[in-house]
Amino acid sequence: MFSLGTMQPRQILTQVLNFALILSTAFMLWKGLSVATDSPSPIVVVLSGSMEPAFQRGDILLLWNRGMDTKIGEVVVYNVKGKDIPIVHRVVRRFGGGDKPLKLLTKGDNNLSDDTELYARGQAYLERSKDVIGSVVGYIPFVGYVTILLSEHPWLKTVMLGLMGVMVVIQRE
Repeated sequence: MFSLGTMQPRQILTQVLNFALILSTAFMLWKGLSVATDSPSPIVVVLSGSMEPAFQRGDILLLWNRGMDTKIGEVVVYNVKGKDIPIVHRVVRRFGGGDKPLKLLTKGDNNLSDDTELYARGQAYLERSKDVIGSVVGYIPFVGYVTILLSEHPWLKTVMLGLMGVMVVIQRE
């Protein structure tokens, strides 16, 4: 059986540095995507069934925020002031544009009414430049379900991170 005690300090340091390299590479890729898409969150996971049948719970959405002229029927991801979870819904009405700030009204495909109840108190519409994180340009079905499981069962995060850390440390090259 392999144990950590049989490893030389140099081997342990190498494994720890490899783990740090993996984490920093993932962080750099995320930041690079953020810059390329002009979105603080270029990839999001659908957390509810409000957009069915277009998107299912657990789908990963790829966002783009370079074009500020959002059309009716376009699916956008937005943040509501005071809430941390982004919302994925379709634009059903737009106001302004051109010289005036573009304002949007959204609705989930599977919802009966528009999103005015979801917006911040006193807010009747979204401002495209302030509230919208990006427009959906692609998706990968069900791959994000792992994220949902990890958020619904926090102990799984600890187990998963612990296993990854142990695997990196005990792996021999």
